[in-house]
Amino acid sequence: MKMDERKRMILNAIILDYIATADPVGSRTIARKYDLGVSSATVRNEMADLEEMGFIEQPHTSAGRVPSQSGYRYYVDCLMQKEPVANADRNLIRSELLNRIRETEILIQITGKLLSELTNYTALVLSPFFGKNSLKYIQLLPIENGKAVLVIVLDNGHVEHRVVDVPESIKEEEFASFTALLNEHLRGLALELWRPSLMKTIFSHLADRKKFLEYLMQQIEDSLSSDQVQKVFLGGTLNILNQPEFKQIDKVRSLLELLEEKDILKEVLSPDQENGVVVKIGSENRHEVMKDCSLITATYHMNGKLIGTLGLLGPTRMEYSKAVSIVEYLTNTLKEGINKL
Repeated sequence: MKMDERKRMILNAIILDYIATADPVGSRTIARKYDLGVSSATVRNEMADLEEMGFIEQPHTSAGRVPSQSGYRYYVDCLMQKEPVANADRNLIRSELLNRIRETEILIQITGKLLSELTNYTALVLSPFFGKNSLKYIQLLPIENGKAVLVIVLDNGHVEHRVVDVPESIKEEEFASFTALLNEHLRGLALELWRPSLMKTIFSHLADRKKFLEYLMQQIEDSLSSDQVQKVFLGGTLNILNQPEFKQIDKVRSLLELLEEKDILKEVLSPDQENGVVVKIGSENRHEVMKDCSLITATYHMNGKLIGTLGLLGPTRMEYSKAVSIVEYLTNTLKEGINKL
C-alpha cells in the first residue's frame, strides 16, 4: 500500500495530537482540529490504511488510534520539521555555558540541568574523555594556619581545588617557592613521565621540605589519575514520572533502577556514529526497560576528536521536533564552551 501525501498529512496530525495530549486520537478529532480538507469519513478510511501499514495502533476496542514505533520512526525520518530554538532559550544556554563557567565538570553538570529544564525530560551527559592528561598549572594559596588551597589545572580544562594540611614550620613566603618549583618541572607532563630522576631533581632543591613536597605531588597525581574515568551526569531524573505513560510505579521502577547503573548508562550513551543527532525509538534501544522510551543522543568534540555524548531520555510520545533542536543547539554550545576553556 502506498504512503501518499494525504496519508502522510493524517499520520503527522495523529502524532502531533498524541504528543500534545497523550490521548488516543479519533478521526473526528483530526477532521475538526486540522485543516486537511477532507471529511471525518475519509480520515477514518485513511486511518484504517495506516493501521494496516503498521504506522498506528488501536490500544482498546472502540478507542482512537495511537502511533506505533514504526509510525514514530517514519515521523522522525520523513515528516518531522525541527522547531527552531527560541531566542530566550538560546540566550539562556549561551549565558550559562559560555560566560561564567571556568571548569569542565561544572560545564557538563549545567548542560545536563539546562537540557532537562528546557525539555522536561531526563538528561544524560557523558563527561569528556581526553585520554592521558597532563598538568597545565598549579598554585598553592594559604588560607589559615596549617591550611592551604592547592589549585590544580589540567590540560583538558579541568580545575580542581584541594585543601591541604601545611606543617607549622612552613612560612607563607615559602609557598611561592613550592609553586614555582613544581610548575617548572611538572608543567606539561603526563603522569607516566614522572621519572625517578625527575623526583630526585625536585627534592634536591628543597631537601628539608621533602615530606611536604611528596604530599603535594601525591595530590597532583591523584588529580591526573582521577580524570581518566568518564562520568555520567543526570539531569531531571524524576521528570520521567511527570509523563502519563509512567504513572504506574511498577512500570517506571526498572527504568529508575537503570538510571542508577552508571556502567550501563555509559554503554547506552556510547555513540553509533561520531557526528549528528541520533534518535532511537522504543525497541531500537539496547535495553528492554527502555522499550517505552526514546533516546536522543549527540556527540561533542574538541579539536576534531570525539570526547563525550549528550543524551535525552523521554517517552516514545516525545516532542521530537523541539527536543532534537534543543539537543543539537546545546551540543554545539557545549563544544564551544569546552574549546573556550
